[in-house]
Amino acid sequence: MFSAMNSGFTAFISLGAPAMMFFIITLLSLLFRVKLSKALEGGILIALALTGMGAVITLLTGAFAPALTQFVKSTGVSLSIADLGWAPLAVITWGSMYTLYFAAVCILLNVILLSLNKVKTLNVDLFNIWNLSVIGLLTLYYSESNLVLTTCVVGAVYILMLINSDVMQPQIKALLKYDRSSITTTAHPSLLICPPVLAINELISRFIPFIDKYDFDAEKLNQKIGFWGSKFAIGVYLGFFVGLLGRLPVSELFSLAFTAGISLELFGTVGNWFGPAIKPLSDGIASMMEKRMKGRQIFVAIDWPILASRAELWAVANILAPVLLVIAILLPGNKVLPLGGILLTVLAPALLIITQGKVIRMTLIGTVLIPLFLWAATLIAEFVTKTSIAMHSFPQGMAQDRLFSSVDSDPLEKMLSMLIAKASITLNPQMLLLAAVATVAYLGLFAWYFKRMKKINAARFSATPVADGPQN
Repeated sequence: MFSAMNSGFTAFISLGAPAMMFFIITLLSLLFRVKLSKALEGGILIALALTGMGAVITLLTGAFAPALTQFVKSTGVSLSIADLGWAPLAVITWGSMYTLYFAAVCILLNVILLSLNKVKTLNVDLFNIWNLSVIGLLTLYYSESNLVLTTCVVGAVYILMLINSDVMQPQIKALLKYDRSSITTTAHPSLLICPPVLAINELISRFIPFIDKYDFDAEKLNQKIGFWGSKFAIGVYLGFFVGLLGRLPVSELFSLAFTAGISLELFGTVGNWFGPAIKPLSDGIASMMEKRMKGRQIFVAIDWPILASRAELWAVANILAPVLLVIAILLPGNKVLPLGGILLTVLAPALLIITQGKVIRMTLIGTVLIPLFLWAATLIAEFVTKTSIAMHSFPQGMAQDRLFSSVDSDPLEKMLSMLIAKASITLNPQMLLLAAVATVAYLGLFAWYFKRMKKINAARFSATPVADGPQN
């Protein structure tokens, strides 16, 4: 019996991530009483998104692989790990059955905490569960498949996400000029960087508050930048930069630049398919929960692009792109060359919410925190590469001995999960002590952050209409 089940499971996995997720998303949607046509639409879209993302990754890596080799040889800078943005992590995680397990754990936790009135957020942004799955898979990988420990790590991080969504909701309403009755929020995992952002913001308020006098209109800045700050333009600059340092012939230089430009643009286009693919399933779960929680105030958490209407977010993302590249070259311990993640949309939303759109503060804080993202990307490169090979999703055109990674969200959580997992295996006293101290410090930072945010919310919004915005 077990042999037959194992054979069936192996055959299912061998279909590949797109086909596998087509069946899973379609069947899950039907289970939550989604119409057949919508369930099929979601299943097909997720399959197309995974297929398309794999094709774009192959295009980018095939173009950059020789240029990166020459870049390292000609400059001596050992940025030997290619950053392919968030796409490889999404492909790996959505191709893993563990992602569905982590999703089930998170949904159950959300239901329990809502039922006990411990949180107000109902997180319907199921697609971004892959961010948590990365943390879970890292823990599994380095703890030699300790599922109990992994479940605890994923569960703890998810609880912090939900509480964070609750405390950010008033800030989001102020930023977007929402009505007081609005229930919209976001629980995106990238916003777990908010505690260190707030800590640095508090230091700025204490020691250099005068910088706010020199803040400027981000809308006007974006208008002046125009297409020069678009994704495809930044990709072209990056391609030229790497090609010049790699001393490529002129014909190859232009080819690399234009390939980089279209790749960055396609990452955004194909990436936008994932949300609609998961939406029917998310709507089915939300509908079921709303029926069971009548009479309760519930915040509905969706993806972070609800903040994309704020010009400050894109202005700072454009400002930080060259800063990221310079820091990557100079930062000790970093081996990642930013490519797919050159636009720091994994950091900019947190900067926007905490500073309430102050561009100079956002830029300063972002610059201070960039090293965390580069170090985390360097540390997870081995895991990303080996897992990609094991799941037959290794980018074509890239040498099998070359590592690749992702400058993506949750750097603290990734590093902490790896530390905890390794300590659980080695049982080395020093490693165990370091893991314990790091965990206490991490949770202590969140405890301070939640307490401080509640005070900020009370002070800013208790007597002032939301439409007037936050008080300085």
